[in-house]
Amino acid sequence: MNDDAVLAKLAALEIETPSWGYGNSGTRFHVYPWPGAARNVWERIDDAALVHRLTGCCPSVALHIPWDRVDDWSALGDHVRERGIRIGAINPNLFGDDTYGLGSLCHPDPSVRRQALDHCLECVEIARELGSTIISLWLADGTSYAGQDDLRGRHARLVAGLKELYAELPQEQRLLVEYKFFEPAFYSTDIPDWGTAALICRRLGPQAQVLVDTGHHPQGTNIEQIVAVLLADGLLGGFHFNNRKYADDDLIVGSVDPFELFRIMREIALAQAEPSTAFMIDQSHNIEGKIDAMIQSVMNIQTAYAKALLVDESRLASVQEQGDVLGAHRVLLEAFETDVRPLLARLRAEKGLHADPVQAFRDGGYLEQRTRERGTASVESAYEKL
Repeated sequence: MNDDAVLAKLAALEIETPSWGYGNSGTRFHVYPWPGAARNVWERIDDAALVHRLTGCCPSVALHIPWDRVDDWSALGDHVRERGIRIGAINPNLFGDDTYGLGSLCHPDPSVRRQALDHCLECVEIARELGSTIISLWLADGTSYAGQDDLRGRHARLVAGLKELYAELPQEQRLLVEYKFFEPAFYSTDIPDWGTAALICRRLGPQAQVLVDTGHHPQGTNIEQIVAVLLADGLLGGFHFNNRKYADDDLIVGSVDPFELFRIMREIALAQAEPSTAFMIDQSHNIEGKIDAMIQSVMNIQTAYAKALLVDESRLASVQEQGDVLGAHRVLLEAFETDVRPLLARLRAEKGLHADPVQAFRDGGYLEQRTRERGTASVESAYEKL
């Protein structure tokens, strides 16, 4: 693919940022407040809009309910549009309520399951009002001890609840089902892997697809192979991009293993699945800045995608047919080791953007302005409340 074709593909790539990535966040031990961090959904949207202005490729922001709940959704929609972006995925929260200690949609108590389902249905209506086309669902449901609950019974409850939710989806909405192999429960997780998520989506129907969070896998998992299989079956709905070293670390995308990110994006490029795939970031900035860290993640995705587009697929197919193992690997390395910074600088120049959006943020006085206006929000940890 020549440079002009690569630039056209890059120009069409859209990456969604999450509202929760702009506020203070942390571990279960402590939250370190960041100067100028967004304090409410209005400021989180303002920060998402700034990221879009500096990168030119982040026109949507995901919301998390009830973290981003407001009394007037119409006013929030106006606020988003006035800032030149749109609402992306709506994420129901099925882990932040005291009643969800033993699960939400899988809970043994039908009244708790009803509460969880009603919340999901509320999110469908919020999405409808805000023009969102994606409900992004992650369940913290699971058990921590053998014998705690009936595993088949929990699966049956889950499927029954999701079928009721799926039946209420408008035609324009998709349900993306996320999986995670452990945490917060430690013995069993109700949607522990991509296979379980795929089986559930098959039972629901074509508006249900799998969401791959790149941090939600055991060590050594071949994520690009999962992506390839889901693509082959038409079941890949989107990504929650982040990076991990040990568990679900939620680090800056591509910060630990950029070659893995490249391999994942190469599967997307090879299948030409960009238009149907939701590229969303989901990460937690605990000790780094909020906005510039988000921008760095966006840039890392663009870099990996640009390199993926440079793979000589014709030459790769030829050496694969010849059984030339090293030759095939070298074709991938050649693309991965290509310096695409000049190409990305050209892309940004054509959009009237700074060649380095992180530097543009740091030099633009945006952090200082936000710190003056917002200050540093204090955050109490669970232990400090005792």
